[in-house]
Amino acid sequence: MESANGTAVTEFVLLGFSGFRSLQRPLFWGVLCIYLVTLLGNSLIIVLTMADSALHSPMYFFLRHFSLVEILYTTTIVPRMLADLLSTHPTIPLASCFTQLYFLSFFGVTECCLLTAMAYDRYAAICRPLHYTTLMNNGACNGMVGASYLMGVITGTTHSICIFTLSFYGANKIHHYMCDIMPVLRLATESTFRGEVGNLTVTISFVLTPFLLIMFSYACILATILGVSTSLGRRKLFSTCSSHLFVVILFFGTATVAYLRPDAGSSPDTDQIIGIFYTVVTPMFNPFVYTLRNKEVTGAMKRLMNSYLWSL
Repeated sequence: MESANGTAVTEFVLLGFSGFRSLQRPLFWGVLCIYLVTLLGNSLIIVLTMADSALHSPMYFFLRHFSLVEILYTTTIVPRMLADLLSTHPTIPLASCFTQLYFLSFFGVTECCLLTAMAYDRYAAICRPLHYTTLMNNGACNGMVGASYLMGVITGTTHSICIFTLSFYGANKIHHYMCDIMPVLRLATESTFRGEVGNLTVTISFVLTPFLLIMFSYACILATILGVSTSLGRRKLFSTCSSHLFVVILFFGTATVAYLRPDAGSSPDTDQIIGIFYTVVTPMFNPFVYTLRNKEVTGAMKRLMNSYLWSL
């Protein structure tokens, strides 16, 4: 198909790290090692929370789904990224680009919503302990997880439709190693107003809103903790939510830098470095946070190892 702007695009060229040719092989091995650690660590969290009865609580139910989504999120990006690092001319068909962008939005927003559910769980446990079992019953937990995946589906569908109903002619070089929202929007031939409005609407609805709900939950938690008379009691309460709070700061902090910083002063190379941090490095931290800083998880790990050794 021809237009005044050139031939219709059927595939995109991912420039990726073409400006760092000498670093592509070391980067390949570094990303591969991080990816394997991410898969192993999050898989271990899933196994532990399913196998050990001490971890059959709402918090670890949400954590199990969060670890699963982390695995799927990185798998959407990293395998193709590794293949492209070994390629001299990495390309991605239009349909594959659509699919990758869909799942990036889907899993990213699902993680936001799961973190919100985990924050509500901590709020119920600390601020309303007498009503905890009622508030966090099986039906409520399943409903919150189901709603998280539904929000992800809505977001992925909205983002993909807003962007890929635009026309792409001529320019097909994406200054990134993946099909992210803004790099693809910049290549659209027609006005990107519709795509930008859709992106902003979804971001406010399904990213900013969960973040504000998390902050509200922690404001209530902080008020409750400060009302405890002893320092030991305050430390004990804070320890029950410190791991989740660290993950929230890490997740929303990197996402804010990646998506909400102004375009002025940014460069494709900077975007890619930040992108590696929030798509590759950050998912690796989740298992470490919940194992090294959590006695219940480390205890479950020891019991699993002991039962395995006794079975030999």
